Parts: sequence; structure tokens; C-alpha cells
Amino acid sequence: MAAVKALREQTGAGIMDCKEALVRADGDVAKAVDWLRAKGLASAAKKASRQATEGLIVSYIHTGGRVGVLLELNCETDFVARTDAFAALGRDLALQIAAMSPEWVRREDVPDQAVESLRAELEKEAAASGKPPAIVERIVEGRLAKFYQEKCLLEQAFIRDEDQTVDVLIRGVIARVGENIVPRRFTRFQLGEAAGDRGGSFE
Repeated sequence: MAAVKALREQTGAGIMDCKEALVRADGDVAKAVDWLRAKGLASAAKKASRQATEGLIVSYIHTGGRVGVLLELNCETDFVARTDAFAALGRDLALQIAAMSPEWVRREDVPDQAVESLRAELEKEAAASGKPPAIVERIVEGRLAKFYQEKCLLEQAFIRDEDQTVDVLIRGVIARVGENIVPRRFTRFQLGEAAGDRGGSFE
């Protein structure tokens, strides 16, 4: 029971799930955590298509008042919006945005023109190296992937645990609360920075 309690505190999973995870992992807590995470991500994937229109507007002002964030975080019901897990996720995401300055929520939000322009620039740079076309293409795709990882919130490494992305973090909370959760849009303000919305506009 001590192992079950420890696993619950670490993952937030239910008692029966923790017991099953420990049995499957032969009592190895680390392996049990991995099993629960995999199960939770699979469960979260099934919920991803469900409509999420409730939630919170989360605000964060960094110490010193030089950086601020407004984030709309949606879920399916007002009940989940009032839970500690949802509020904690909102704070973590707002802190992530303040610290890492993403420009969009997901790669699908990046304007096609911006992607095409960047791809053309990367292709020109890679081709100048004289490498074969197949190698050039792999170089370009790799640099585009890095661009998305830097600029898109969901693809960034989570600042509190760089072994997981923000997307994996969110899907873990989805598995715990049993509802779809969607970061809809955000705006990051930095003192002296030109005005501009990121991830969607607040009107």
C-alpha cells in the first residue's frame, strides 16, 4: 500500500490503476509510472476531438512587472475548470509562455507564407553546402522541426521537466481529469515590445 500511495502522489492516478501498474511492473515504481503515462496518453488521445468551450482566462505577471501573459485555457465543463489540477496547468502554461516566448499554440497556426519563406531560405542555405538533394531535404526538415519546437507552445520542452513536451504535459492532465483540454490562444506582453498577439487574438 505504501508503493500505491507513493505512485498516486507522483502521478495522480486512481488506486486501482496504481495497483495494476505496479503488478505489471513487478513492483518497479519507475516502470509503473511509465505504464501509467502511456495509458494516460492513449486515453487523452481519445478525448482530443471533444469540444471544449468552458475553462479559464489565466493571467501571469512575472516578478518585476516586465513580462505578462494572458492565456485562454479551455475544458469541457465548469466543474473541471474549478479543479486544482486545471488551475495548476494554467499557471504552468502561463509561466511557460512568459519564459519561452512561443509565437503560436501549434504548428498548424503558423501562417503558410511564413513556413514557405523559411523553407525557401533553409533550402538555399543547405544547397550551398553542395550536399546531395536527399541530404539537403533532410537538413531542411530537421531545421523546420527545430523551428516548430522553439516557436509553437505545444512542441516546446516543458520548463519544469524538459524530458516531456508541453503537449505531453497537457495530455497527462487530460488523462487525470477525464476531459479534453485545449490552450486556445494567448498574448505575451513584454515591456517596450511592439504590440502583437500570439497564438490567437483577444478582442
